[in-house]
Amino acid sequence: MKRITSQKSKGAALLCLFAALALAMAACTVKPDPDQNLVAGSEKNEKIINLFGPMEKSKPDTSNLARTAFDLTISIAEEDLGLTVEYRTYTAENYQEKTYDDVVLDRIRNNMDDLYLLNPDTIQILGSEGRLLDLSELDCAGNLRDVIKTANTVDGKLVAIPQEVVAHGLFVNKDLFDRYGLSLPQTPEDLLECCRVFRENGIETPIGANRWWLENFVFALAYADLYNGGNTAEEIEALNRGEAKYSDYMRPGFEFLQELIDKGYIDAQTACTYEAIEDEGPDFLAQKTPIVMAYWGAANSETAYGNPDFNLQVIGFPSPIGQMPVISMTGYGIGADAEHLEDTKKVLDIILSDECLQLYTETNKVISPSKNVSVDCIPALKPLNDKIADNIYVLGSNAGMKVEQWGNTCLIVRSLLNGATVDECMAEYDRLQEESLRD
Repeated sequence: MKRITSQKSKGAALLCLFAALALAMAACTVKPDPDQNLVAGSEKNEKIINLFGPMEKSKPDTSNLARTAFDLTISIAEEDLGLTVEYRTYTAENYQEKTYDDVVLDRIRNNMDDLYLLNPDTIQILGSEGRLLDLSELDCAGNLRDVIKTANTVDGKLVAIPQEVVAHGLFVNKDLFDRYGLSLPQTPEDLLECCRVFRENGIETPIGANRWWLENFVFALAYADLYNGGNTAEEIEALNRGEAKYSDYMRPGFEFLQELIDKGYIDAQTACTYEAIEDEGPDFLAQKTPIVMAYWGAANSETAYGNPDFNLQVIGFPSPIGQMPVISMTGYGIGADAEHLEDTKKVLDIILSDECLQLYTETNKVISPSKNVSVDCIPALKPLNDKIADNIYVLGSNAGMKVEQWGNTCLIVRSLLNGATVDECMAEYDRLQEESLRD
């Protein structure tokens, strides 16, 4: 599941939150009578639910499994409930310079649809505004992994639920590590040593980077203890009250990135211009670069890293307590004042049921939000999957934090790549935190 932005910016790569998830959307139909929820002029009265998302509905012969899987779950809901889910589509051409987030905020605030696919920053904003329904009352909410509840709860309300959990990790060429007698890195110090050995053996840039995903290094170092130390809620509350500083958590990660840049293990200038996978990917697949970063679904897709000519392993990012998956979160939300509220709740309860999630998960080979649904992952993903199964991870997006994490950190990392100092980057976190305390 990639983050949705405008097509010009190619922001779909940012969260990858929609890589394995694509929605189907069709052009807006005539809006039904709000009291009757019926299609005008149809031979048979039919209830309609309006869903807003990034892509049009799958064609019958589509080869995009993610879209097919989503459509199949929607079809089950339509048949069970005797209604139709109409897909309303975002396209950059229609909205000119407006991003998907801009449009979603406007549509929900004006109550234009019933069901929405949301990025983490909009989940946080709309949840804090009280514009999203509390989904904890749905039957499917009782089956959710704790990570979903942690990431998508705002002011005590569960305001969004995804169809998959998106995990980011380091994609490594295990053959190159074996060639030079290197173990896969656990800590930042381990990674620095691996990069040193690669450079000594003629690999000019050991880590292939792009302008979207370097923040994963920061999150792993910043929040490894917060999310795995047994004191998560208290630490987040201290941040939200201003009793602790985000900059204190973030500084080690930025200092580590700066060291990788200073030693030439990451090419900052090139990373600023690279789009995810399409730019650094060719060197990785050609075995010129031993390390890149990507999301779970990239290991399953032959258009990404699903068919390499070497032993691919996907591991967590280095942290003080070992390899750490970084999880980002999108989700489906219902407008608190949705026109067809009760029917929309029923639709969401069905597509997020264990039955539908099993279908979706098996089709796309992803991590399910349900604790009752598992996936048989490919061997390359087993190291990352084992960590998540043991509840070892950090969140790159958390709607319960007053300072939005993923988007802000991406932009601040980009400032570092463009020459800002670590102190200047930390000052920006302090500014964002002070701003959140005034709200």
